[in-house]
Amino acid sequence: MQEFIKVTGMILRTVPIGEYDRRVVVLTKERGKISAFAKGARKPNSSLVAATSPFSFGEFKLYAGRSSYNMTEADIYNYFEGFREDFDGACYGMYFLDVMDYYTRENNDERAMLKLLYQSLRALLAPSLGRELVRCVFELKALALNGEYPGLPEDRAYLESTAYAVDYIVGSTVEKLYTFTVRKEVLTELEWITERFRRQFMDRELKSLAVLEGIKSQFRIENQT
Repeated sequence: MQEFIKVTGMILRTVPIGEYDRRVVVLTKERGKISAFAKGARKPNSSLVAATSPFSFGEFKLYAGRSSYNMTEADIYNYFEGFREDFDGACYGMYFLDVMDYYTRENNDERAMLKLLYQSLRALLAPSLGRELVRCVFELKALALNGEYPGLPEDRAYLESTAYAVDYIVGSTVEKLYTFTVRKEVLTELEWITERFRRQFMDRELKSLAVLEGIKSQFRIENQT
């Protein structure tokens, strides 16, 4: 008799399998990052069509197979539908999903990472917050939660506000992360810091990052013309 479990989490990645099926990667509160096979999820009348799309956050009903879980039902609480009409925001969001796919592991306690991802996606859709700041906050906090934050690089000086912002990001709870803004000069330093850490601690380039950087470059060119 199959034993079903229920997990709460978010779809990080989805891959088509065969003609009608999908394989998904889910970051869960209970079991860390897991893979699941969703039979028939690409059929137009399947209840799992939208539920197995990236950004879908909710409760998933699974049973264990030989090499992965099998998904049978889903109750989605938030599809983050705002990204469907916001290409730039969706590109930032896909990068955030890829970062979590890189950092998290199966059977690890990834509750803090899941909470960070959820709150960061909400912040991307908040009109009052600049997306580059959200990205810097997300990257620094993810590094800290993963136990890799080494402190500010000591080979250069920083604005006092920059050092304060970094200390706040690293030390605060996820719920209080997106409650501030910074001056342009501070944001420039935060971007330099996060880029340096990304090169230091990530051993591969993420495709979503290349897309995001391409969009930023195009935006700069358009603003200069």
